[in-house]
Amino acid sequence: MRSGPPFEKVVAVLLPAEKELRAVLARFADARFRHDVQPTGHSSRELEDASYTLCVMTGTQSLDQALAAADALLERLRADRTGTTKATQTLAA
Repeated sequence: MRSGPPFEKVVAVLLPAEKELRAVLARFADARFRHDVQPTGHSSRELEDASYTLCVMTGTQSLDQALAAADALLERLRADRTGTTKATQTLAA
């Protein structure tokens, strides 16, 4: 038997690239709109596929959680980009 400290659970999270996240959000919005206007089996499958992809990309288990996580991630990316821009401007001054 091994002695020593117990193993800690380490969770690695891969964040989606902004471009891909925005593309899936656009695909979801388009599928949602088309399904709401004229629901068909095809539109239902497209909506389910886009919803599932959002959940996988954000590491969530429900669409509401996925949309909230996507919004938070995009806000974080925007803040990081703005902070980087301001830091660069300060250094250049």
